Amino acid sequence: MLSVIIPAYNEAENINPAAEAIGSVLRAAGIGYELIFVNDGSTDASWESITRLSEQDPAVRGLCFSRNFGKEAAIFAGISAAEGDCCVVIDCDLQHPPEKIVDMYRLWEQGFEVIEGVKAHRGKETAGYGLAARLFYKLISRSTGMDLMNASDFRLLDRKAMDSLLTMGEQHAFFRALSSWIGFRTATVEFDVCERNAGETKWTTRALVRYALTNITSFTSAPMQLITVMGVITLIVSIIMGVVALYQKFSGVALGGFTTVIILQLFTGSLVMMSLGIIGHYLAKIYDELKARPRYIISASCGKRQEDKP
Repeated sequence: MLSVIIPAYNEAENINPAAEAIGSVLRAAGIGYELIFVNDGSTDASWESITRLSEQDPAVRGLCFSRNFGKEAAIFAGISAAEGDCCVVIDCDLQHPPEKIVDMYRLWEQGFEVIEGVKAHRGKETAGYGLAARLFYKLISRSTGMDLMNASDFRLLDRKAMDSLLTMGEQHAFFRALSSWIGFRTATVEFDVCERNAGETKWTTRALVRYALTNITSFTSAPMQLITVMGVITLIVSIIMGVVALYQKFSGVALGGFTTVIILQLFTGSLVMMSLGIIGHYLAKIYDELKARPRYIISASCGKRQEDKP
């Protein structure tokens, strides 16, 4: 059986269309499935729609968070609740084409354990969002050593990969990178990002920047190495300025003095403050991990598990 995990945040208009589109594709392909909608603290009627749908369709189950914990938490909650031999994560707005699930499933039947959805075309997006997205993926790809430039959360995982992800206890888990990091036999399926079925995207440039900072610092220590790089730059500048000052002194040339000192102080002060900011951010992450709070809290659920069905 295939478990389809569908995070939903204020997607009331897309719940029924997503269930119908995904279900019809899988039924036509003869694939047994369950749909697990994870309501990530929506403020609209998303949970009511999921509850009604679970009463009408025995293949539908739902989890409701006590508040908004984020998409990553919703994905891991779905993986934890999934009963299938494999699972696929897909967006509720149908920007991930459901028919590609069948291609992923066939590759899984051939023995592949992680099948990644790779964006062949990103679809329509604003210039600012597109620039921020490309910058984020370039940074995360370089810092992790993995090619995530066109990666997405749209991917299928074998039960072994699912269980491996669930053993990772970090508070801020970056699903997209972790599901590549765990290894296993991997294949890719290309897809074009479709138009949203309804509603507006919840991702803004500001939200993407916050998402990038959280996931880069959660998954890699590369920003900490940036402090070393800045220290080397400061050392080089200091050596150059020192040589210039000594040359001027021994050649009897009057020193400019004040301007040079101010520029150096501003330069070194900025680097020190940036370094402290990076260190402080990592200390905050360590503090969050030490508190060991749960990634999410489930306040309600609906639908029947396989073992509870007659």
